[in-house]
Amino acid sequence: MTDQNPAAATRATVAILTYNGEVYLERILTEVLGQELDGAVEVLVIDSGSTDSTLDIVRRFPSVRLHEIPNSEFGHGKTRNLAAQLATGEFVAYLTHDAIPASRQWLRELLEPFRLDERIVAVMGKQIPRAGCFPLLKYEIRGVFAGFGPDWGTSVFYKDEFVQSEGVLNAISFYSDVNSAARRDFLLNTIPYRDVRYAEDQLFGKDLIEAGYRKAYAGRAAVEHSNDLTLAEYGKRIFDETIGLRQIGFPIPPMTGRAQLRLTVRGIGGDTLRILRDPEFSWKRRLFWLAMNPRYQVRKWTSYRASTLTDLSDQAALDSGSLENSRKI
Repeated sequence: MTDQNPAAATRATVAILTYNGEVYLERILTEVLGQELDGAVEVLVIDSGSTDSTLDIVRRFPSVRLHEIPNSEFGHGKTRNLAAQLATGEFVAYLTHDAIPASRQWLRELLEPFRLDERIVAVMGKQIPRAGCFPLLKYEIRGVFAGFGPDWGTSVFYKDEFVQSEGVLNAISFYSDVNSAARRDFLLNTIPYRDVRYAEDQLFGKDLIEAGYRKAYAGRAAVEHSNDLTLAEYGKRIFDETIGLRQIGFPIPPMTGRAQLRLTVRGIGGDTLRILRDPEFSWKRRLFWLAMNPRYQVRKWTSYRASTLTDLSDQAALDSGSLENSRKI
């Protein structure tokens, strides 16, 4: 274990959770250390047993604080709680090891909503898909974050008398800790992340909204992020995400074969039109994705249906479909 104790408390601690994150980590640390912010910034990396060059990269940045844990001790929720315990900042900003700040103002914009209202206890930033992201995921990411508000403003979400259905509550509770920040005192003393297998961020968002607190979306606090997945890995990712939501109590009904077919056909049709109109593709890439992207739609909905039908008590079936489990084997 390596720990470099910071000299003094800071305004914000940027906590980066790593596991074999060598691909983007140097760019992430360079961008984080170059942030333009009034007040000191602590950078904390918590590594859970990397076997690639992740630790060597971290050690090339002497000001970065490194804390190592065994892979067996990692948990999406509990390791983020550990980061809050180790942090010295008033706020803890979380990044995954593949989320790269898109500007030197990223952290300032991520923290700015906290000034608006003391009831705002957590902020989610925007995600911008990488240039090489496959179309289905690219358009999905853009659509999801466009739904939270414009890039030039801040959106605030809370529960009031108009939130009377589970669907609306789940919509306003949506939260992603790929790129987020929370008040450290709130995490330590009020509502921490729950120690669940998956979807800890969705559950955290729901917990704080139901408790009467507020969260914000900061569109100008953007990071470059999209999962680098093969076709097979993408299916397993969909399986993990859906099973994770079911395990924390989100109402996801079993999908019928007819519904799977309908959503697959609709997805292929919609993506075909988007690819044809996408100015970011050369004609060669456009032809490539017109041929390839239907496979991702088929894979998505096949995996999604399987995840809605899997018995949550069948650990062998859960492990068989899981991307996270396959990466630990």
